[in-house]
Amino acid sequence: MKAEFFQALAHPTRIAILEQLRGGEFAAGTIIERLGMEQANVSQHLAVLRAKQIVVNRKAGNQVFYSVRDPLIIQVLDLMRAYFQKHLSEVLTMLEEVEASK
Repeated sequence: MKAEFFQALAHPTRIAILEQLRGGEFAAGTIIERLGMEQANVSQHLAVLRAKQIVVNRKAGNQVFYSVRDPLIIQVLDLMRAYFQKHLSEVLTMLEEVEASK
């Protein structure tokens, strides 16, 4: 189950979609506009996120609105961002030490 979850997040577009949904529910058209991508491409990624139950959708008239299924998903993204920032900071410090020793 964990592997499937992270596999669904293995594409930058899907992470970008979730980052957009951090602010709450948005219509598919709004997500597409904010990302500046083709409708078919975003729709395909939304379908993956929906199939893995990471996002939920509802229809209102001719619009489809998406939201993150559980706020814990946003917390996972935040933790991963913190992890990568820490790792990057460590690498930068190591590079600075190498440069200083020259």
